[in-house]
Amino acid sequence: MQHDHQRRRALRLFGGGALGLTAAGLVPGVIAAARAQKPGAAAPNVVFIMTDDHAQKALGVYGDPIIATPNLDRIGNEGLRFTESFVTTSLCSPSRASYVTGLYAHSHGVTTNGEEPGWYGQGALRPDQVTWPMLLREAGWHTALVGKWHIKSEPTGFDHWSILPGQGSYFDPDFLINGEPAKFRGHTDDVITDQAMAYLRHRPKDRPFALCFHFKAPHGPWEPDPRFYEKFADVEFPYPVGFGKPQPEGAPEAFSRTTQEMEDMNMFFRAAERRPPQVDEDLPEDERLRAVYQAYLRNYYRVLLGVDENVGRVLDFLDAEGLADNTIVVYTSDNGNFLGEHNFWDKRQMLEPSIRVPMMLRWPERIRPGRVDAEHMVLNIDVAPTLLDLAGQAPPPWMQGESWKPFLLDADAEVAWRDAFLYEWFEYPAVHCARKHRGVRTARWKLMHFYQEPDEWALYDLENDPDEQRNLIDDPAHATTVTLLRQRLAQLRAETGDIDPPGAVAPALEPGKCPA
Repeated sequence: MQHDHQRRRALRLFGGGALGLTAAGLVPGVIAAARAQKPGAAAPNVVFIMTDDHAQKALGVYGDPIIATPNLDRIGNEGLRFTESFVTTSLCSPSRASYVTGLYAHSHGVTTNGEEPGWYGQGALRPDQVTWPMLLREAGWHTALVGKWHIKSEPTGFDHWSILPGQGSYFDPDFLINGEPAKFRGHTDDVITDQAMAYLRHRPKDRPFALCFHFKAPHGPWEPDPRFYEKFADVEFPYPVGFGKPQPEGAPEAFSRTTQEMEDMNMFFRAAERRPPQVDEDLPEDERLRAVYQAYLRNYYRVLLGVDENVGRVLDFLDAEGLADNTIVVYTSDNGNFLGEHNFWDKRQMLEPSIRVPMMLRWPERIRPGRVDAEHMVLNIDVAPTLLDLAGQAPPPWMQGESWKPFLLDADAEVAWRDAFLYEWFEYPAVHCARKHRGVRTARWKLMHFYQEPDEWALYDLENDPDEQRNLIDDPAHATTVTLLRQRLAQLRAETGDIDPPGAVAPALEPGKCPA
């Protein structure tokens, strides 16, 4: 009944039985071109599904033994699942901007979330920035965005958009629908899916569509719908490496100067609007910390159950309408998330739980089911050129990502591929106080450089130390590796236009905002 009520509400906002969809901010000349051009009859549809802060390992298809995610698993089992999938900046707005532009954050300019004046930098795309939805719309696709946008500028390139303002809430959410305010009742991820379903039912049928379908979950403060309140109540979640411990000897000092350690989590619990997790503050410290962790994981997994259920609604619709075979479905997250590893929660740092994301792609008509790709390092900046390429549109040469099309459509193709990628983090001083850093990751090695006071480097051997517990930066046995990786980092920065001006110095730490 709730879904029926929300569907009727969505239809009223859309203008009744047919969508009253408005054009939204394309560059001059593009709208007319979009109306004049028609893609071929075989052109695929696109459903691009994104969650917020979804740790790669927290999915059944990625091997999680606790959570059952049958609908999300369908995407991977019926298509292709990447294991080596990463973001280039582990933060909402910069990563989301990279997904739509195919650019690193230093290139598209959205380097922070932009929510607190004086603490953050730019959080909006430039008015003239071209995106993959804009290019598909120009080529004749009908484009829509529903859910969490979380970029300070309004969406462009969409025939229809309905977004949460900023971060949004978990219950009774406010929306902006083509710029007009609206209010809904219910759990936000159910509301988002109701609107996605309304769009799919009432979209124009004379052209292919591209739908960006973006959830709020599992971003904190992790407020599940009441139908999931009892899930995992009797589960004891295992404690990961580093939980409840100081940072390892030799780790960068920056790791100990954040406010994202497990001891800091109750601040987020108190932000919950409804039914915040209750942890007895009078417990002995070690017991209280374990109670906080268990409450965190229970609610994190509960909101993921809502995501899985709602993704199932859309997949079932595609099946029922005969659309599944020629619809490209992508599932990913804007970034990963710490689930207690390194005694952290949240994301930000260039550590594996933070930068790894689920990445799955299904296209039954063209991609063999059940494939697992553990060979190619794929990035958020690759999604834009890949979707354009799969749709038969040439990716612009200025995009910094690479198309997966050659090895998606031919599992045996030998394709020259990246052996390393650049990671960058800009937002400091700010929430959780992760210091500015950048680094390079290869299949085996990770080099990190914290370039504000104190200037620090870290080297991790991911093959022999996958939990990143031993900083090898001062080990003479790895001096050559450090030299080569520093050269590779400089090369990647130069190749992507991230060049310090002559005489540039790292900004000094601002006192008082973050731990010194």
